[in-house]
Amino acid sequence: MLTTTNHDRDNSGMKYVYPVISRRASGVSIGVNLNPNNACNWRCIYCQVPNLTRGGPPAIDLALLEAELRQMLANIVNGDFMTRHVPEKMRQLNDIALSGNGEPTSAAEFSSVVELIGHVMADFNLTGKIKLVLITNGSLAHKAIVQEGLRKMATMNGEVWFKFDRATRTGLSMINNTETDPESHYQRMKIVASLCPTWVQSCFFKLDGETPNEEEVNAWLAMLTRAKNDNLPLRGVLIYGLARPSMQSEASRLGRLEEKWMQELVSRVAAVGWPARSNT
Repeated sequence: MLTTTNHDRDNSGMKYVYPVISRRASGVSIGVNLNPNNACNWRCIYCQVPNLTRGGPPAIDLALLEAELRQMLANIVNGDFMTRHVPEKMRQLNDIALSGNGEPTSAAEFSSVVELIGHVMADFNLTGKIKLVLITNGSLAHKAIVQEGLRKMATMNGEVWFKFDRATRTGLSMINNTETDPESHYQRMKIVASLCPTWVQSCFFKLDGETPNEEEVNAWLAMLTRAKNDNLPLRGVLIYGLARPSMQSEASRLGRLEEKWMQELVSRVAAVGWPARSNT
């Protein structure tokens, strides 16, 4: 049986496609891993990818990806996959998610992959019935090829989960190991939200036994307040904690936050004016 705490990309025996039970989607999600080499341009300290390296993916074998996606959908939609592998209350296919072991928009074929998935969804009569989700750190949203893919997603019931874990240089460096400037990241979020329905997604956890400091939380809330004042067409905020262990060197320093702390943060986001959901 699949569980919410095991998102092993190798459990399907396929190169690109894998099934998971998603806490945030509350059902089955078909993951599409465009970074089978475990390479990413960020290195988030909570990342569950083993042997993570810096960089981008190799060339994507589009024919193989399509064959794997069709096989997985055939097993789920027309076969007995749900009864064999999914707990009864979670037997619902919610989405196909471009996620995996690195930043999916770093693939040169990103836009072509989106188009391919659209054709397969149509062939299985899933267009408009399930979502196509992009889980992204947003760092490459300024690129024309990424924007092209986002425009295609918007026509396919697409949705973006845009990572914005912290809103200071110090926080982004500490949590995501990136030199990204918060203002540049905000501008990329504006671009993404203008092209495709977008949720902000943010991960919170204890570090060295301490809850996130109030300065960082206030800066993050100020970013959300600015987005509200700027009338960004965001859908809301997805706040999540640690469900699976980090595979990074900082793993021993990380801990889960109490439900009460997370719900208080949800309330603070709601006070700004955004819908918010939390998974601890």
